[in-house]
Amino acid sequence: MTLIKNPVIRGFNPDPSICRVGDDYYIATSTFEWFPGIQIHHSKDLVNWRLLTHPLSTLTHLNMIGMDNSEGVYAPTLSYADGKFWLCFSNTHSCRGGSWMATPCYVVTAENIEGPWSEPVSIGNYGFDPSMFHDDDGKKYMVNMVWDGRKGTNYFGGIIMQQFDPAEGQLIGPVETIFKGTELGCTEGPQILKKDGYYYLITAEGGTENYHAVTVCRSRNIWGPYELHPHNPMLTSRFKEEARLQRAGHGFFFATQNDEWYMTHLAGRQIKNPEGYQFIPKWGNGRSILGRESCIQKVRWHEGWPYLEDGGNTPFVEVVAPDLPPCPWPKAPQRDDFDSAELSINLQTLREPVDPSWASLTERPGFLRLRGRHYLYSRYQQSLVARRWQSFYASAETAMEFAPQSYMQMAGLVVYYSRTGHYFLKQTVNDDGNTILQIVQYQDDAYDELPAVEIESNGRVYLKVNLDKQWYQFSYSLDGEQWYLIGPKLNSTPMSDEGGPDVFRFTGTFVGLFACDITGQNLHADFDYLDYQEASDPDWD
Repeated sequence: MTLIKNPVIRGFNPDPSICRVGDDYYIATSTFEWFPGIQIHHSKDLVNWRLLTHPLSTLTHLNMIGMDNSEGVYAPTLSYADGKFWLCFSNTHSCRGGSWMATPCYVVTAENIEGPWSEPVSIGNYGFDPSMFHDDDGKKYMVNMVWDGRKGTNYFGGIIMQQFDPAEGQLIGPVETIFKGTELGCTEGPQILKKDGYYYLITAEGGTENYHAVTVCRSRNIWGPYELHPHNPMLTSRFKEEARLQRAGHGFFFATQNDEWYMTHLAGRQIKNPEGYQFIPKWGNGRSILGRESCIQKVRWHEGWPYLEDGGNTPFVEVVAPDLPPCPWPKAPQRDDFDSAELSINLQTLREPVDPSWASLTERPGFLRLRGRHYLYSRYQQSLVARRWQSFYASAETAMEFAPQSYMQMAGLVVYYSRTGHYFLKQTVNDDGNTILQIVQYQDDAYDELPAVEIESNGRVYLKVNLDKQWYQFSYSLDGEQWYLIGPKLNSTPMSDEGGPDVFRFTGTFVGLFACDITGQNLHADFDYLDYQEASDPDWD
């Protein structure tokens, strides 16, 4: 018996929206401020998944310049109709502590999942998490949540629906509220499924923290009224600290080509905070340092309602796989030697696409050249290229060639959750002009510098960071063989959605390469490779 092992897509990959076309399954996930926008993974058996493409790859698709942490692309929805893919998303901004948010929503289409994707078409600014429902009579509907910033509203103004005219590329007809949510609150992520004459409205409720849930209701009429699932919430980890998959919610249902039913949902694998680290918990007593991840559950239908196949409403780590031919993908290389003219699909940048003015793989073949721009705290012009941590036990290593002349010029290896949450092992010079290595950190709304280490400048230095679940440990080498620890173990738990002072934190931790030049001279650093390796995880492998 083949099993699906959750999470099926590990590391920061939340809000999974699944779409089956023939024998192929695609999951689209949120990317927030990371560019290019939206990750799409591909599978043929629901067990093995590979990262396939990023649809929003130009500034005309997605302009996030100047956006803050956890703004950008929220909860995309992927569907297929009329011979093409439809991808809805919001480019959300202005969410930092204010009552009102700007939530422009769009739809793009493509005949091939790998593109090219059309220019975005506006589908309103009501709120984030739009979706497109394609009815069997040919009509299309935009479904969305309303963000209500008025005092005392809990920011939710209802789930609305409006017809969409694909020929004209615009919304038409009246806007109707079809669902006002339940007592769980924070209703979002609406999607519609039609089965056996019923329209099923599936929403995410309870907020994307430990009270998250999947709510299901149904109606014979697409405009409602909708009746609630008799055992709502249909899936949740709320009040279940023993559940291995926490924060479970934001789900949707689908059938295989053999009419076996499953659902996708997000969840977080939380770790307890290390002894001696004091914090005021926002949501429960654990932290998901890898971010929210994508999971799959098997579903059965009973009296017209979906239930988890194995009972209850708590997500399972292991699920029986469908009766489909196994399709493992070739193992993707974990070391990038920068021999290609384009970045690896696993690497992303902040808010803007790679541009030759600050990042090049061709100026010095076999190296990634980053020209220094702003420091990590800036919302603009960051010369940062990074990938997701996807295991609790992993390491990342690079070799860098860099010749700073000022303490304002720095480059190195960074562990990054947000501009206010990161660790950075940098090479720079001190006031005497001597080459130093130093760890800097921005955690809990405070910048700090750890004691520096002077090194002989030979033009090349090797940098490494190891993640041992709760702890990061940096090290360096001058020859690539003899390694020296630098700095203490650094706590991983502040760099999570549950950590730090920010209210809006929805992403995950990355590891990457960074160059900064406050002088404005754009001094470059050359990186020979980025080697990311995962160790065995006794709890999840």
